[in-house]
Amino acid sequence: MHNFDYFQGSSLSALLAADITDASYGFILNYPATASWAAYPNRKKYFIQDGSSEASKTSFDKICQKEPWKNLAVLGDAIPGIVIIEPPKPLLNYWQEHFGSAAKMELMDCSTYLDDLSNSDRFDKLIVLFPFDNLKPEKHAVDPDTHYRLLSKVSLASLGVQCPKYSSYNLHDFSIEDIQLPQFPYLIKTSYGLSGEGTYIIRNASDLKYCFEEIGKYLDIQLLDTIIVSEFVKNAVQNYCVQFYVNKAGDITLIGTTTQLVTGEGNYLGGLIHYRETDMSKFFETIASIGEYAHQQGYFGFIGFDVLEDKDGQLYAIDANFRVNGSTPMCLQRNTLLRLGKEVAKYSSDYRMEGTLESILVNLKPELDRKDFMILSALEKVKYGKIYTEIYGIVTGETPEEMQRIEQHLQKQGLQLLS
Repeated sequence: MHNFDYFQGSSLSALLAADITDASYGFILNYPATASWAAYPNRKKYFIQDGSSEASKTSFDKICQKEPWKNLAVLGDAIPGIVIIEPPKPLLNYWQEHFGSAAKMELMDCSTYLDDLSNSDRFDKLIVLFPFDNLKPEKHAVDPDTHYRLLSKVSLASLGVQCPKYSSYNLHDFSIEDIQLPQFPYLIKTSYGLSGEGTYIIRNASDLKYCFEEIGKYLDIQLLDTIIVSEFVKNAVQNYCVQFYVNKAGDITLIGTTTQLVTGEGNYLGGLIHYRETDMSKFFETIASIGEYAHQQGYFGFIGFDVLEDKDGQLYAIDANFRVNGSTPMCLQRNTLLRLGKEVAKYSSDYRMEGTLESILVNLKPELDRKDFMILSALEKVKYGKIYTEIYGIVTGETPEEMQRIEQHLQKQGLQLLS
């Protein structure tokens, strides 16, 4: 019987600390992109599906500002976080006050950063969320070919865990029209979809038509090799993201489990966590299998896997992410919030409030001081001449009911949840 312990710290770098003593490490906090704005598009080897056309690609502000800043908030000081756009000063000050140790930040020029890092003596190894085509392979902390293979949705069956039945097709060998498709409903996924992109739930002929059009666009821009056709897990009652860390020796530390919030189309909205109530032991066999497989492949670092539980209590792993996950920063608040008697938290990347970040920090000061609300990332925008701020945040409470009351109170204060 496996038994794993929870991480007792609250930063990403405290988990990494023991594994980064053999060289000088940095953490690149942004994903690669394929859009025309990217100075270093991933278009050669390590394809990533971040949108099938320029209009639908994940935006610069999400990939290079909001997403990396969210992880910088909880990075801690054992490893420098590499960012290509500096977070606003009020946000840095807020993090220092509310997340303990100030994050170490290395600001680099976004037009040259991967060349600079490839040729830099400052960093021997770089931890990444996804391999970069334009970073020298030997600079990746985990071999990039290995990391890319682990991140592929095709590799789910090799992890030794129960998962839905699926078949994969290399579209250079198969014409998409010739693939034998199951009866509705089922899923078609691209192998490297970012944040729900490239996952299509096929319930009828019009879903299939849309999916084929999207895949056709990816093939036209030569950013897709492989698709997966997967059975649909019926009677799912829960959708979990289970997170842990596997170190270089293969030892496992628990980070936490969230209940995922997703739209009907399967797009990720955020997560809920009940720090004391969550029984992670039902995931121990799966954690052990995935951790052991990752270690055998030479991977160390963060792992989050998505699991559906059906009404009979059967667990089906539907995705495995060998990287920091969207709700990892919320999982890391476990010890801080339990000390305050707060057992429940909800993370969302879709909060918005009118006004500048400075004005929001003043107006929500009582809520922020009580940690009723925690800001991981914030970016000011202007629309029709009015300033508003997009926020990645965490609402907390002692019970689910209290958390809902706090969220309603925050709404009255002007904090909107867009999704």
